[in-house]
Amino acid sequence: MSGVTIIGDVHGHASKLEDRLRSLGYTLDAVTGAYRHDQRSAVFVGDLIDRGPEQLRVLQIVKAMVESGSAQMVLGNHEFNAIAYGTEHPERPGEFLRAHNEKNNRQHAAFLAQLTAGQQRHYLEWFMTLPLWLDLGGVRVVHACWHEPSMTVVRSVCGSERLSSTEHLVAASTSGSELYEAVEILLKGPEVSLVDYGAPAYVDKDGHPRSKARVRWWHPRGGHTGGPRGGLGFPDRRRQSLSAADGHRGR
Repeated sequence: MSGVTIIGDVHGHASKLEDRLRSLGYTLDAVTGAYRHDQRSAVFVGDLIDRGPEQLRVLQIVKAMVESGSAQMVLGNHEFNAIAYGTEHPERPGEFLRAHNEKNNRQHAAFLAQLTAGQQRHYLEWFMTLPLWLDLGGVRVVHACWHEPSMTVVRSVCGSERLSSTEHLVAASTSGSELYEAVEILLKGPEVSLVDYGAPAYVDKDGHPRSKARVRWWHPRGGHTGGPRGGLGFPDRRRQSLSAADGHRGR
């Protein structure tokens, strides 16, 4: 393979995904049922699910590509959320790692409606096999923020770049734990408190109030320092301006 196709958040739009794959020269292999390119492989950056109307088909397409070797994928925060939402706390019967409250129920409603219970289990188990990041030599891929200190934490706790057990999921879902903080940064990106900067909270596109904003860690400007290999880039606390990442894909 001489090239890599990086594909961002698909969010349940299978028809658009297939159109884009075909436009890039990927063809459907009659034997494997997977899209394949003669000279390229694809890397999916996570967030296959939620929002769109064709979530099952998206999952079928991408899983077939990964299993045939024509693609790789890293975990997105929406896949992590789905795992946590569907995983009961091992020590608290009836309680799930992601609360079944009104906000979360609404976020997961389309995924739950479009897949049967068996299909949900099948794909949640597959999500558990996905790495949180990929280092392909000349290309590094992570859903939100390439942050090596957080990666060190994941390797130390999990023994690899995967959340491969219920114990790992519990820790990654428990606010204040070392693994929780690491996964938050890798899958959502670093955040700063708006209150600390004298800025008001805001309501996001889904109607949820937010008191934190994501930092554009990848470009050091406007008082930001640091970068992806060392400390995260945060605004100078003396400044009142704040450069936050566009949008907010909340946990």
